[in-house]
Amino acid sequence: MSIQLYGYWRSSASYRVRIALNLKHIDYEYVPIHLVKDGGQQKSANYQLLNPAMLVPTLVDQDKDITLNQSLAIIEYLDEVYPGEQTLLPKHKLDRARVRMLAHDIACDIQPLANLRVLHKLRDELKAENEQVNYWAKSFIESGFNALEKRLATRSGKYCFGYELSLADVCLVPQVYNALRFGVKMDHYPILKKISENCQKLPAFVEAAPENQIDAS
Repeated sequence: MSIQLYGYWRSSASYRVRIALNLKHIDYEYVPIHLVKDGGQQKSANYQLLNPAMLVPTLVDQDKDITLNQSLAIIEYLDEVYPGEQTLLPKHKLDRARVRMLAHDIACDIQPLANLRVLHKLRDELKAENEQVNYWAKSFIESGFNALEKRLATRSGKYCFGYELSLADVCLVPQVYNALRFGVKMDHYPILKKISENCQKLPAFVEAAPENQIDAS
């Protein structure tokens, strides 16, 4: 298979790329990289050749001899190189900027603060208790969701940006999954909750869900 996606079942960034690949009906091979087993398989010498940052996801497009990491860069690459019927960024420049803004709110400002390596740092090096670590993650997600809920009050429809799926939705659903893990009450965010529920009715999102991956544990 031409395209390989190296990822971890519960990684938000990997989840985003799986959704995008499914929405665009791109066949790919999923290669699990377990972030906990064996001391973290992302640290192996072979994987570091693909991604020196030792993070997931990594996408390999063998036909084009391209290796990419960073989920948003991967998704935009797929959107441009494999346009298909479903595009994830609007044609109008200002609309594209607005969708990217929403995506970056999630992928750059919310998700990294509750990333697995950050939480491990809090536990292992700063000796934080599990309750403190969960509070850390929950509080940053809630802070980000408070702002995002207000942004979407004037822009959203069925989805984040009106009535067409976009990169913003691809980022939102994994973040809602993360939020629920840490006990965020989604009833406090009715717009985010509604959009996430609308997305999760679609096969592309269902197939990409963490619990449906071969490495889910």
